[in-house]
Amino acid sequence: MLGLNKKDATLLLLVAILALCAPFILNPFPEGSALAQFNAGYPDLMQRFVIFGIFAIGFNILFGLTGYLSFGHAAFLGVGSYSAVWMFKLLSMNVIPAIILSMIVSGLFAVVIGFVSLRRSGIYFSILTLAFAQMSFNLAYSVLTPITNGETGLQLTLNDPRILGESATADGSIPVTNLFGLEMRSTFQMDVGAWLFQFNVGYYLCAFIMLLAFYLSLRIFRSPFGMMLRAVKSNQQRMRYTGLNPRPYTLAAFVISGMYAGLAGGLMASMDPLAGAERMQWTASGEVVLMTILGGAGTLIGPVLGAGFIKYFENIFSKINDNVLHGWFSFMPDGLEDFVVGIVHPFIGKGWHLTLGILFMLVVIFLPGGLVEGGQRIARALRKDKSDDKSNAKSNPAE
Repeated sequence: MLGLNKKDATLLLLVAILALCAPFILNPFPEGSALAQFNAGYPDLMQRFVIFGIFAIGFNILFGLTGYLSFGHAAFLGVGSYSAVWMFKLLSMNVIPAIILSMIVSGLFAVVIGFVSLRRSGIYFSILTLAFAQMSFNLAYSVLTPITNGETGLQLTLNDPRILGESATADGSIPVTNLFGLEMRSTFQMDVGAWLFQFNVGYYLCAFIMLLAFYLSLRIFRSPFGMMLRAVKSNQQRMRYTGLNPRPYTLAAFVISGMYAGLAGGLMASMDPLAGAERMQWTASGEVVLMTILGGAGTLIGPVLGAGFIKYFENIFSKINDNVLHGWFSFMPDGLEDFVVGIVHPFIGKGWHLTLGILFMLVVIFLPGGLVEGGQRIARALRKDKSDDKSNAKSNPAE
C-alpha cells in the first residue's frame, strides 16, 4: 500500500487512527472531575502535539539516520514562522501559500548553513549549527528589525496590503487564517454525557500534514537514499574508500530536515499569526533533541511520541499548583496533607522541568532506545507469555 511494506503500512495506519481520534483519546476524564486536569484534548495543545511532531520527524531524518547532531534547528523553525506571517501580510490569509513559502525559504536557508557546517563533523558540527542559530536569533532582534519587528515580534495589522485578500473584515477587524474560506479557529464541540470533545479545523489540517510528513519519512527511511545516510552514520571513511562522497547525502538530509522545521514553523504561524525571535533560541533546538532521544532516535514513530510526551508535560503537568494538590490530598489530616504537598510541590508547576529531567534520565539509563524500546519490550514480554501458555497447553492436554 502506497509503496510501503505491510509493517510500515500498519504503522502509518496506526498513526492516522491516533491523529484522527485524538479528541477522544486525549479527553479520557469527564469535565469538572478532579482528573480533568490531565485532559489534553483541546485544540491549541493538540495542534502543538502534531506541529512539534513534524519538527521532530524532520530532525530525526538528520540525527537518527546520519548521526549529525544539530543544535541550530530552531533557526529554521523561526524562519518558517516569519515567512508565513509575511505571506499573510502581503498576499492573503490562505494558509497554503504561507506553508509553501515557509518550506522554500527554510530550505534555502538550510542550504547555506549546511554547506558551511557540514565541512566539520561531530561536536564541531554541533557547535557550528548552534552558532548559526544564535546569530540568527540576535540578528532577528537587532539588524533585521525591519523584517522581524524585533522584540515585539511580527504581527498582522489593518494596514497590510494582502493583494489577493481583504485587509479588514466588515466589522473592521483583522481577517483570520483560513483554508480556502474555512477558518483555522473554527471548532465543533460535541457533548457526550459528562465529556466534552472538540474538533478543530486547524488541528485536522496539521494532523493531515503530519501524516504526509510521516509517510515521506517512511519512504526516506526505506529508500536507497536512506541506506546511504545510514552508511554515513556507520563509517564515512569506508564510504570514501568505495569512491562515494558522503557530503551531498548529508547536505540533502540537512536541507530536508530544515524544510521539515520550516513547515512546522509555518504551521505555528498559520494557527496563530505571530512570529517572534524566541522561536529561534537555542532552548528550542535543545527541545527537539530531547524529543527525538526520548522517543527513540532513528526510529520512525519515536520522535512523534517524544514530542507529545514533552509538550504534555509543558502544557498540562506544569499547570498543577498547590491548590490542585490540596484538593487531591484533602482526605488526609491537615498536618499530613501539608507535608505531602510540600514534598510534591518542587516537582510540579514551575518545577515541571525537574520531573521531566528525572524521567529523561531514567529513560536514557534503562531504555537507551527511548519510549519505542519500552513499547517493544512490553510487546516481546506479551508474545513470550502467549507462547509459554501455548507450550504449556500442548504439554498438558486436557483429558
